Amino acid sequence: MFPKDNIPERQKRVQMTVFREACHRGNTLKAIAIDSGNGYTTVQAWSKGEAVMSIGGLFSLVDIIPDDLLSMLLPDGRQIVRVPENLDHDEIEEACRDFLAAKGHAHHPASECGREIGPGEKDVLDRKVVALRAA
Repeated sequence: MFPKDNIPERQKRVQMTVFREACHRGNTLKAIAIDSGNGYTTVQAWSKGEAVMSIGGLFSLVDIIPDDLLSMLLPDGRQIVRVPENLDHDEIEEACRDFLAAKGHAHHPASECGREIGPGEKDVLDRKVVALRAA
């Protein structure tokens, strides 16, 4: 976004999309209002783009509207991400060390493409990143 962008108008358009998609996923405006503790007319105004949602309004919708939809309200490149419970730090450490070892090997002069990462090495590294993110 650029400073000349009309942020409130953009936000209203995105809100309309968020509520439309939430309803397509089985929510109703009435249920969203009840579950979030917001008035029905307030939720209607947000969903129709008649009012800009406050940060308090956004917070009230967490766990009511899915995070991927609420993320649409944030600037491009930002996303709401839930921190996993019961992280296994030993498992994460092992996945990190595994990735770093493979990356170090891929940059070795005697590797597939010398110091550059080759296609086969990239595939291996990509799979290790997936495993790391899953840890």
